[in-house]
Amino acid sequence: MNKKLNESAAGMYVISATPFAEDGSLDLDSTRSLMDLYLACGVTGVTILGIMGEAPKLTPDESLQFVKAVLKQVEGKLPVVVGASAPGIDNLSLFARRVMDAGAAGVMIAPVPGLKTDEQVYGYFEQVASRLGDIPWVLQDYPQVTTVHMAPYLITRMVHDFKGLMMFKHEDCPGLNKISTLREAERHGTRRISILVGNGGLHFPQELGRGVDGAMTGFAYPDALVKTQELFKAGKREDAEDIYDAYLPLIRQELQPGLGLAVRKYILKRRNAIKSDRLRAPAPKLSVLDTQEVDHLMRRMERRTKQLGIGIPVTFAR
Repeated sequence: MNKKLNESAAGMYVISATPFAEDGSLDLDSTRSLMDLYLACGVTGVTILGIMGEAPKLTPDESLQFVKAVLKQVEGKLPVVVGASAPGIDNLSLFARRVMDAGAAGVMIAPVPGLKTDEQVYGYFEQVASRLGDIPWVLQDYPQVTTVHMAPYLITRMVHDFKGLMMFKHEDCPGLNKISTLREAERHGTRRISILVGNGGLHFPQELGRGVDGAMTGFAYPDALVKTQELFKAGKREDAEDIYDAYLPLIRQELQPGLGLAVRKYILKRRNAIKSDRLRAPAPKLSVLDTQEVDHLMRRMERRTKQLGIGIPVTFAR
């Protein structure tokens, strides 16, 4: 039985892409090879069916099939967090129970769009927490997509009241001061929970300096963020930032609004982790110039990582 998520979670939880075949069907062979890549990259955990995992484009049966395929491939080596956000709390709680029964470590929940006031946000998560019961969950704060803004005092209130809330997934931007405010609240008695950051790791070194426990993001080179955090924790901040800087242009390229997931899947295909970079419609498609730009940035990254003495990141042979 897999260990459940708790407040001490730390490291790199990679948000997995969902592989599709060229005909748009789920590609479970690529699901297995993608998990193998993530394991080889040294990640601490895997998060699936997130916003960048195209979860809304899967049927309920496909979602559960994908969850089971991932869990089977990682074989308990890593905790698996499953995105369970849904417009209806009945569907959310039912799916959460199913994935936990299958072996997931916890679920991730984002607020539904349309919540405007603090009391509306609190009331929504109060209902969610009540229905989840003893299921550990991650609060996803991604106002750029959900349009729901959560102030630090509201988050600390929920941490105090909802005992199943184990992790805060921080993606507000700008958000460095928000991290500092949450950590300061802990010094004054608020229960400490894990804080992992997203947004591709765009400000990862600075976020580590503010006290986060790691990242939960889908960057196609999670090994870069693993190495950055390892060096940072070892007190080698300059070395950590040198590694990070080698990958920063690719992080930036992946964060293009509307096009980022297409870039991410293209890189994962180049790393031989997935057979196709297909996205389900509606979705953008990279142009020839787009792919040439990514190829150029990958070559620059490979040259720089060689100069730094860490070698080229792992790429599987097919």
